Amino acid sequence: MSPRFKICCIQSIQEADLAVRSGASAVGLVSEMPSGPGPIDESLIAEIARSVPPGVSTFLLTCKQDTDSIIAQQRRCGTNTIQLCDRLLHGSYADLRAALPGIAIVQVIHVRGPESVEEALAVAPHVNALLLDSGNQSLAVKELGGTGRTHDWNLSREIRERVSVPVFLAGGLTPENVAGAARQVLPYAVDVCSGVRTGSRLDQEKLSLFIKRLQT
Repeated sequence: MSPRFKICCIQSIQEADLAVRSGASAVGLVSEMPSGPGPIDESLIAEIARSVPPGVSTFLLTCKQDTDSIIAQQRRCGTNTIQLCDRLLHGSYADLRAALPGIAIVQVIHVRGPESVEEALAVAPHVNALLLDSGNQSLAVKELGGTGRTHDWNLSREIRERVSVPVFLAGGLTPENVAGAARQVLPYAVDVCSGVRTGSRLDQEKLSLFIKRLQT
């Protein structure tokens, strides 16, 4: 069975509609970030989230690291899923669950080495899913996604094998490499942004080819 797919960096209601009509199980809506493509105003995130039909997950991508700010942002934006693109430093996942019942929590793990496996194992029991990406939180200007780089899929597979929650695979996926990535990692879902865009525009031809290769 082919993995599900999430289309990230959605820029408009029209792009969200294209993603949904193409069979996406989730769309990613990027709020303010220290770097990377795709951030949009929270008012537009809320508008797009309202337009997406039931059954499709709307992910709010946030770089915030304290629960109070994350809770307030989700309430402004109205998405049904929070994607934590950085580590949670102040407050707990339990605090998020208590304040936001019914809202799924997805923690990003930026896969850089064996230490990322240990981080994933520690976090997994507290969240609904993990998303494995190729950012770097140690830089002066953090990279929290949208790098267009792949990472070591052997580590991603190890994480997927050792955790008990669904795993999304992100980071540099394109129509050319998605089939191999899916075969190697066997993720619950794949997540793509720049690999199906021409410039900043969601490209229907690239998206169709991406889906075709994913499903082969």
